[in-house]
Amino acid sequence: MTNNSRSPENQGNTSLYRAVWRWHFYAGLLILPFMILMAVTGAAYIYRDEIDDWYHADLKFVEASGNAALPMSSQIDAALLAVPGNPVKVLPPADPTRSSEIVIAADTGGRQAVYVDPYRGDVLGHMPDRTTLMWVVRRIHSLAEFGTVPNYVIEIASGWAILLVLTGTYLWWPRGDQKGGIVTLRDTPKRRRWWRDAHAVTGIFIGIFIIFMAGTGMFWSVFWGKYANEFANGTPNGYPSGVRVDVPLSTIPMIEAFGETSWTNENIPLPQSVDGGNGQTATPGPIGIDRAMSIFNEMGLTPGYAISLPRGETGVYSASIYPDDLSLQRVIHLDQYSGRPLIDMGYDDYGPFGKIMEFGINVHLGQEFGIANQILLLVICGLIIFMSVSAGVMWWKRRPAGALGVPPMPRDTRNLTVVTVILAIGGIIYPMVGASMIVIWLFDYLFVVRLQRRSRMART
Repeated sequence: MTNNSRSPENQGNTSLYRAVWRWHFYAGLLILPFMILMAVTGAAYIYRDEIDDWYHADLKFVEASGNAALPMSSQIDAALLAVPGNPVKVLPPADPTRSSEIVIAADTGGRQAVYVDPYRGDVLGHMPDRTTLMWVVRRIHSLAEFGTVPNYVIEIASGWAILLVLTGTYLWWPRGDQKGGIVTLRDTPKRRRWWRDAHAVTGIFIGIFIIFMAGTGMFWSVFWGKYANEFANGTPNGYPSGVRVDVPLSTIPMIEAFGETSWTNENIPLPQSVDGGNGQTATPGPIGIDRAMSIFNEMGLTPGYAISLPRGETGVYSASIYPDDLSLQRVIHLDQYSGRPLIDMGYDDYGPFGKIMEFGINVHLGQEFGIANQILLLVICGLIIFMSVSAGVMWWKRRPAGALGVPPMPRDTRNLTVVTVILAIGGIIYPMVGASMIVIWLFDYLFVVRLQRRSRMART
């Protein structure tokens, strides 16, 4: 958000301005291509449901029927005929016109999402799990589509975006009797100053949104996000145990499993395996997916939920829903033998950090405030693209021919040190950003500062 019309030479504190300007330049040089990528893919992902419903309509929609849907167990059997393997997850239809999605760990390897007509049991088709058009866009948005290393790069870009806004705000800040380039534009698009003003004014209006989007996007990041989620999960300040970590195992007591057992063992949870071949009472079987779904519905779980099926003898039926309305978020775990709810938690049960994370994620995804949220994010994405393009135009217009056009070093290098130390604090908060700062500093020293010094010495 540099407004270079207030050139460093005209500033009261020239050295500090130059120091901030220099870091702002490097931040922009590093991340502007990524900001364009995130803005374009983010704008598309805002409308992920609408786009996926259109693109995959042949798999996702069915003709509604006046008859009741087939039992989910029958739908799973139909899916297994198409893709042999082990069912691991089901997504019952959210409304009468939608298909059921059944995720199977295929015998041939990998997971397949199988789409089934819930009324007729016909398999509509299948594809590798999480490969819908918008899932691919989401993975491109985070660079996860290109491997782990690029995924780290996007985390660095998000951290630098925050520093870019903060340094840009300092450069924009009105000084003296300045009369333009604050909230108004001077000149015409043919003039370099118009691009500077447009860049600065746009940036100051959407800067807080860029910080918010970059900050909340960090929750998905490879390094920082990992530790943020570790801090949040299983703690009173975040998500209580059982929601995402320490998921309970089936806890049906031995006395219910065997009918008769020793007093010391009668309340011990059912072990992972039971030898039923020694004449003892057989272990009661699991309640099955149909009964589990019935319990979830009786408990008032919002349609559109997903169910993870039990993994082994001690697994549980886990249903979760993360709708636009945060108050309807819910996670329920059922004992697979008795059907007893082991965990039933929602947004109101989260700690303050968990609530902040969920609210931030909901807004980031364009869910929290409905259509208004989507439109606002779409406008912000468009303005981010404009800012990035205008920054490139500014740089191209001002750079000397054949040179990188790095802003001049401050005369008082102590100010550069002060700014570097302040930015290093951000690098401590976001370690991957801190590591990239060291790389940028080395690049600046080895290939810019030293060459400039040699050039000056040669002229003298």
